[in-house]
Order: sequence, then structure tokens, then C-alpha cells
Amino acid sequence: MIEELKQKFNATFDADHDGVYFSPGRINLIGEHTDYNGGNVFPCAITNGTYGVARKRSDHYFRVYSENFPDSGIIQFSFDELDYLPEHDWANYIKGMFTYILEADYSFANGFDIYFYGNIPNGAGLSSSASIELLTGVIVSDLTGFNIDMLELVQLGKKVENQFIGVNSGIMDQFAIGMSKKDKAILLDCNTLDYELVPFKLLNQAVVIMNTNKRRELADSKYNERRSECEEALRRLQTTLSISALGELDEATFEAHTDLIGDQVLERRARHAVTENQRTLKAKQALEKNDLAAFGKLLNASHQSLKDDYEVTGIELDTLVATAQKQPGVLGARMTGAGFGGCAIALVDKQNLDEFIKQVGAAYLHDIGYAADFYIAETHDGAGRIA
Repeated sequence: MIEELKQKFNATFDADHDGVYFSPGRINLIGEHTDYNGGNVFPCAITNGTYGVARKRSDHYFRVYSENFPDSGIIQFSFDELDYLPEHDWANYIKGMFTYILEADYSFANGFDIYFYGNIPNGAGLSSSASIELLTGVIVSDLTGFNIDMLELVQLGKKVENQFIGVNSGIMDQFAIGMSKKDKAILLDCNTLDYELVPFKLLNQAVVIMNTNKRRELADSKYNERRSECEEALRRLQTTLSISALGELDEATFEAHTDLIGDQVLERRARHAVTENQRTLKAKQALEKNDLAAFGKLLNASHQSLKDDYEVTGIELDTLVATAQKQPGVLGARMTGAGFGGCAIALVDKQNLDEFIKQVGAAYLHDIGYAADFYIAETHDGAGRIA
């Protein structure tokens, strides 16, 4: 693939490349809708991601092309044309990274030609936008010689999402894509950015990504609604408890003070935020002991909470997960991402993989009316140059 991408770069830009780069996608193993509640998340980078072939130009122009959006052709702009433009679509993530790297006092005078190719399924919720952001960041860092600290690139990528694109998301996606290591998962405290790399090397099991192939049309509006509900529940708890985020509570303390919330819906939303955060801590303990059975049970409990307390699953995700959980060799399954479509994951014995995909795929097609897609996920290092 790499040689083919080099040839395509040379043909597209009529020039030789200076470097080849890869930025992974990510899955969140457990810890959903906890990041903006001051809790922990537990993601890892995966082998699906975004490739970039790049060269530094001798003038002030940027030219970018994506094999995934061929109808857009080569999108060209200069240092003076880095504003967000709707017609530039996917290229706005790249323009945002250029903008904020420059604003961070990394002054570079030359533009770039970059050829992009991604194998992250569109709309699957595996964070293709953050993958593009971090890929752009490592290209600029490498070809300018600035060697920008990865954590700074992570924070700039989040700034692109929040301020340049206008999506009110947390830092998990960029952090996982930038800071991951192969055979590790990251337990990340989104409140403090403290993190631990936890062993996640699967010998006899595999993580199967199950894509509903339903676009997440409701995700943005419901995301903002759930966030507001959690903020209101927190505000009511703060009338007595000295806390700054729901993630600071353990289950016992939360249950002892639910009367402060006084609303069943808000109570369920907050309960998910609290219990899901505790599940991330239990997941770390399980993986450190290599107790995958316990880890699988936590995946199941996570999905149940997302279904009943947070109400962000939907029939497509519930069908995949419920069917997966019944299959031989499955230790656990749950939705991953914002919900209302996108993907679920299952931890499956490798000897059962073929039959698992066959049975879950058939049941989903029968119940939903269209097919799901399945991918075997392996862990990967964070974004960087390919040697």
C-alpha cells in the first residue's frame, strides 16, 4: 500500500514526496460519555487510520487531496486563506491545524502538498476527523523540524474541533490517536490529563468492531442534550457536595445523595456518568490481572447503562450487542462512541471469529434489513512518520 500511495502522490502533484505518515483511528474500550463529566476513558489506537504522503513546498501554497473524496479534487489555499470555508469540507480540519500551529508561534514559511488516504469507515464513530488532525500535525512537525511535543499537537487538534469546526467534543479522540502505544490501552483522566498505559495484548481473543452502517444523525443533538442534563444534575448535587465534576463521585456517595437531583431522568443520566467512570477503574484492574472474563462483564454492564440510563443506543446497536453477547466465545460486547449508530465492539475468542461474524451478521440483516460490517481491530502506535 505504501509504495502505491507514494506513486499516487507523485502522479497527483507531479513531484517527489518528502515523507510518509500514519495516524490511527481509535476505539474506546470502555468509559463512554464520561470525558465531559470529568471522568476516565479507556481508548486504544487501532490499525485502521489515515495515511499521508507529503512534501514541503518552496512557496506559500498548500495543496491537499484525499483519495476518499476524489470529487473534491486538489484543494488549494495559501497562508492568507486559512479561514473555514464550507466548500472545503474535509480540508477544514487541515486548515484548522495549520492555523493553530502558526498561532502557537511555530512560524513556518513554506506550504505543503499532502495526499491523504483513510481506511476508517465513514460515519462509524472511530474518529476519522481527529486522525486527520493529528496526521497533519505530525507532518508539519516533522517537515519543519519543529518536533512539536505530541501532547501539544493533541491539544491543538481538540482546539480545531471545538473552535475551528465548532464541535463541542472532549480530548479523548486526539489523545488516544496521538499518545497510544501498540499492545496498550490508555486510562485517561479527562479532568487532569493524567494517564496510564495499561497492558492490552490479546493472544487468544480479538476485538471485533461491528459497524451498524447507520449514520449517526441524532448524535450531535442528543450529545448536547445529554451534556446539558449532566451539567444540571451536577449543579443540583453541588448544593451540598463539594465537587466540580460527576467523575469525582463513587457509586456509594452518588446513591446517598440522589435526593438532591429530584428528577428521575437527570438521576439516570448522572448515574451512568458515575458508574461508567467506576467501570473504567475496574477495567484497568481486570486488564492488569489479565482477567479478560471480568473485563468482558464490564463491557456488558457498560452497554446496559448506556441503553437504560443514558439512552443513547438505538435498535441497531442494541441488536448487534444483544446478538453478539449470545454467541459462543464472546466475553463481552457494547456500543462504542457517541451512540445512535456508529459501532459496537465485542471481545471474541479467535477460534470463534468466523462463526461469530456469520451469525451476528445474519441476525442483524434479518432484524434491521441491511448489513453490518465487521473489522478485526489490532492496537497500534500513535500518529507518526512511517520509517
